[in-house]
Amino acid sequence: MIYVNAFLFCGIVCVIGQLILDNTKLTPGHVTSLFVVLGAFLDTFSWYDKIILWAGGGAMVPITSFGHLLIHGAMKAASEYGFMGLLMGMFDLTASGISSAIIFSFFLSLLFKPKD
Repeated sequence: MIYVNAFLFCGIVCVIGQLILDNTKLTPGHVTSLFVVLGAFLDTFSWYDKIILWAGGGAMVPITSFGHLLIHGAMKAASEYGFMGLLMGMFDLTASGISSAIIFSFFLSLLFKPKD
């Protein structure tokens, strides 16, 4: 059943994103930012943790998970280190994803040339 829940959650996120793109003038960058903020908002009230329990790994795949990890790390480090922990923890859980995105995009930019 967890596979079905994971499929449903990811599908719902994709449908919402596609509906926003089709019915508004927002760009894909706007929608991505919106989903990151939505994931952060849901984690602020510990609702995203309940979604993870329901959907399993399917809730960790969409971009909403990035917002969840930002807030989750910030709150954890803030409880240990105070105000300065907010910034430290924010990048603690997401450092590997951010680093790999930068490294892969650099090497792919060497292989492919942009269109005019």
